[in-house]
Order: sequence, then structure tokens, then C-alpha cells
Amino acid sequence: MERDRLSVRPATSPMPICDLLAYHTSKDLARPAVTYDGLTTSYAELDARSNRKARQLAALGVREGDVVTLAVPNSLEFYESAFAIWKLGATPNIVSSKLPPGELRAIVELARPRLIISEEAARLEGWEFLAAGTSVSEDLSTDPLPTKIAPRWKIHTSGGSTGRPKLIVAKQTGEYDPAKLPVGQLPGETMLNPGPLYHNAPFVGSFQSLFAGNHVVEMGRFDPLRALELIERYKVNWVNFVPTMMNRIWRLPDEQRKSFDMSSIRVVFHMASVCPQWLKQAWIDWLGPDRIMEVYGGSELFGGTVITGREWLAHKGSVGKVQPGYRMRILDEQGNECAPGEVGEIYFLPDKGANSTYEYVGAHAKSVGGWQTYADLGHVDEEGYLYIADRRTDMIVSGGANIFPAEVEAALDQHPDVQSSIVVGLPDSDLGQRTHAIVQMAREARERTNGDALRAFLSDKLVRYKIPRTFEFTNENLRDDAGKARRSKLREERIASAS
Repeated sequence: MERDRLSVRPATSPMPICDLLAYHTSKDLARPAVTYDGLTTSYAELDARSNRKARQLAALGVREGDVVTLAVPNSLEFYESAFAIWKLGATPNIVSSKLPPGELRAIVELARPRLIISEEAARLEGWEFLAAGTSVSEDLSTDPLPTKIAPRWKIHTSGGSTGRPKLIVAKQTGEYDPAKLPVGQLPGETMLNPGPLYHNAPFVGSFQSLFAGNHVVEMGRFDPLRALELIERYKVNWVNFVPTMMNRIWRLPDEQRKSFDMSSIRVVFHMASVCPQWLKQAWIDWLGPDRIMEVYGGSELFGGTVITGREWLAHKGSVGKVQPGYRMRILDEQGNECAPGEVGEIYFLPDKGANSTYEYVGAHAKSVGGWQTYADLGHVDEEGYLYIADRRTDMIVSGGANIFPAEVEAALDQHPDVQSSIVVGLPDSDLGQRTHAIVQMAREARERTNGDALRAFLSDKLVRYKIPRTFEFTNENLRDDAGKARRSKLREERIASAS
């Protein structure tokens, strides 16, 4: 498609993703696209680089309609590769670059990609492979390629921690309206991406920003101090944190945290896991309620909720009301609708119908009459605001009482020596399950804070039966930079060790 046609095409309808970089270049040749490791790449440069990259992938056999498994760390190469895949009319299957070969193979056998782009150590026998970091020949042309549209714009994965991965295939084709911005963003703004791009929210937020012509500052790997430095340096307007990141920033010394200019920030967007009330209140007190926004949902996009900081102050602990275009119900184990205040499983149904936003490969969604669930438990109040309790699979039943790990973890994480915590249920001959806490703590802190000290700390925050019966201490990170924890793996390892 010629550049002069791109420049006059109205930005009020979906365009092929492969043409979006050229479209924004035609409007502003120097427009910044991605800043990474101190270097800023313009839309024109990213367009040229991804054209050349596309020809490299085409030489390896990638064609329209193919899948390419992309297991590359956050970097300019990631952005370049994703656009190159779309330019060929193919679909990126995004996975972690740190997956062990066995887990990567399980995903690849579901995705059946034409090509795997990954670290050399993850090379799989029998699959076409391109090592991450392989240079692209400068002999390859940077000229535009013929316009092609991928049948599906992305494929993410989930469930790998259980050894049974599934693919979450987006139903949307490789087209996007450049006038549509991520929630809370405005045209011409700069966003910071602190999260791993193999997770859905960082990927969608970053690429939709680029689709709309905004500037993405890519961290590469999250560091709390560096996040504040980048916000100040690039006058970032929008950032998507997870509660783990918010906690790490909040744990910085006050004089250090408050020394940075945060005035450019309009929206701190957070999601991925429930934010402890004390932590969210701390951020609202620091930045003000009008700059805090929370979303609850999943990669499948069959439903979700949104809440502003100001709404949250009137409904503390809530994750908001259901978004337009979706309906929500809370159902008990018999499939009956729960009354306000009664905890049940959270179900959604898009107005366009069941399975209109995604499809699974390698799994089946739990469904009740077309309504589907992320397997989370919660309740609504009289005004329809949703409150998350926990995941059904994580709930601990101890002595007949239901214990939600997220509630215990939120209380534990308030202790000044606790960096993070994971609570699991372990088999108990008397209680059925006993509550076991794995606590991340610096070595020096363990000299002054032990299990007894934590029990005493929790005694005025939790009813007695919710307080963990056993504690385990570690100085290793329990959650990744996306705030995710392999809870089932941690539980299984401890059960196997005990037996």
C-alpha cells in the first residue's frame, strides 16, 4: 500500500496492523515509537526494521496464516519481530523466553508454529528455529511489503505451571483502528511498560499504544527505582503496574521515592492480581484518587470490571463494576444466583455471545449456560460493585472453614520485613488442610522476625483460624515481574517433599 494512500486514509475504522507503522510515519516522520535502553526508535525506523525482519522470516518459510512462536525477552527485537510477523499475515504466539525446553515443547505442539524465535538454549529438535539476537542482513530491503491480514492477531498461553498448557487464541483478526487507545490513554501520550510482554496486559497495552501512534518506554526488566527514574526522565503519562511492582516501589525509602517528579503521570493502571487495600490506599494518598485505575479480567476478554480510585474510596476493596458490552453473575455451586454479599463464582457473558472473543486450544472453558468464569470467587454489593475473594482452586478448606489465601497474603505483606508471601493449603490428617505461608524476606530481617513474630502481627488483622499454622522463609522472589506466582507448583513441591 502506497504511503500517499496511507496519509489520507481516515483513522476511524480498522486498518491492517501491518500498515499502522507506515500510517503514523506518514503523519510525523520523527514520531517516537519505542524507547529501550536509552535509545529511541521512531515509527519510521521501526517500520523499516520490521520490513527487513519480515523478509528474514519469510526466507525461513513464514507465510500468511502461519503461527510464529515468539519467545524473546522484552527488547526492541521483540517489537520489531511482532510487527514483522503481522506484516507477513502471520500470528505471533507469545511465550516466556525463560521456559524450560519441556514446557516450550508442550506449547509448540499445540500451536504448531512455522517458526520458533527463542534463545539458542531452547532450540527444539524438529522445528524451524531462529535464535533470538540473530542479526538481520542489511542486504534485505526495507521497502513496504504487500498488505496482509493475520487471521488471528495474537495467541497467548496459560496454565503452563500445571504442566498442562493451553493456548488462548484471540478471535480478532490482524486489524486495528488507530483512533482507539488503551483505557485511560490520550493521543500523543507516553506510556511506560514495566511488565513482561509474554503476559497479556503488558503486550496489549504496549502494542495498542503503538497501533494508536503513542510512545512506549520499554523497561526491559522491572526495577522499582529505575521505574521512577524513567517516569521522570520521559515524562510518562500512563503506566500499567501490578500490585507486586506497586509494593516494591512503596518499599523504597520515603526520601528516595518522593525525590522523583511524578507530575506527568495521569494514570496508574493496575491489574493481574488483587491489590491489598492498605497498598492501594497508600498509592491514593501519594498520587491522589483520580490518577489510580484498576481493571479485573483475563486474557480471554469474555468480561471484566473497572474502578477508579475515587470510586474505590467509596467501595474499598472492590474491583469495580462490569464493563459495557458484558454481563456478570455470581453463582453458587448449584448454579443459583448469589445474593449481594454472598460469595460465589464470578461468571461473565459478552453481549456478542459466548466464545465471541477467544477460543482455547488444549482446554475447555467452564461454562454455565454460555456464561464463563476465570475460576475466581467473589461477591457484589448492593450497588453492583465486585469484590474478589480468591480463585476457587486456591481456596483452603481447613477444619471446615474456607480460607482465602489472598486475604492472608494481603495481611502478611503489611509487615515491614515481608517483601512478598504465598499461602497454600497442605494436607493435614486432622484439619484436612493446614495453612502454610511461604514468606520472602531479606536475610537480615529473618534475625528479628520469625514465625511467632508474624503470628503476633497477624493476631489483630485476621481471625485465629486464618493465621498460618506453619511458616517457611526464603530470600528468592516468589512472584515474577507480572505479579504472577506458580502457586500450584509451590504447593506440589512441598507435598512431595513431605512425603
